[in-house]
Amino acid sequence: MRNSLPPQEPGESPGAVLPWILRLGVAACFLGHGMLGVVQTAAWTSYFAVMGIGRDTALHLMPVVGAIDVAMAALVMIRPTRRLAFFMVVWCAWTALLRPLAGESFWEGIERAGNYGAPLGLLLLMRKDGVKSWVGNSFRDVLDASQSQLLGWVLRLTTVLLLLGHGALGLIVRKPVFSAQYSVLSLPGASIEPYIGGFECVLALTVLLKPDRRLLFGVVAWKLATEALAPMAGSPVWVFIEHGGSYAAPLALAFLHAKIRPPAMSVTAIPAT
Repeated sequence: MRNSLPPQEPGESPGAVLPWILRLGVAACFLGHGMLGVVQTAAWTSYFAVMGIGRDTALHLMPVVGAIDVAMAALVMIRPTRRLAFFMVVWCAWTALLRPLAGESFWEGIERAGNYGAPLGLLLLMRKDGVKSWVGNSFRDVLDASQSQLLGWVLRLTTVLLLLGHGALGLIVRKPVFSAQYSVLSLPGASIEPYIGGFECVLALTVLLKPDRRLLFGVVAWKLATEALAPMAGSPVWVFIEHGGSYAAPLALAFLHAKIRPPAMSVTAIPAT
């Protein structure tokens, strides 16, 4: 398949915007997820059950897990390191996998690609200078052609998967909560859900084949609008915030694709105090 993402020229700076987009997206994901644990989301008990943890114990552990997630959100904003980004990728992939392991649809794990794809993109932007880079907190000054292509494909596939997963949940699974969310807009939720799901699947294929900058900005707007329906339908606002990676991945790809150069800024992260 022809790659339509133009690689950056060797020695070209990624600028400060890409790390900040991904850091904000990852931080939002962990903050939202963490607060859902702090408020003891009842649905989580089935995920703890996968590990053989009973309901009462799970409810006591949720605030602890949530507090750790919130701390991770703060750390990625204050002092991001490769070690932290790697942990975030593994943790988010595991929590996404818990859903199908708990009996939910396979597409639930796919739909959360933004949760693990965004920190993976952040990891690829960080310096790789041996052991010290795992505890350092700086980003690459330049991206060569191969690094740019790899980052582009990670962000592209992340965007494709999160759209495809969400679309399949509406088109194939017919997830009841989606119908309730569309009803908030006075739409016939049960009737329109498969059509919206089909549209998202087509959108995913379009991003895979040709991730045009304008299309990607449209994807960002679409995800913000559709995920905003969750709190409008009565879910905690943290559900909307938890999908930070789903907004950050296509936005970062749009900037990378267009090779937008922001004003000269250091890409080095905030130094440790």
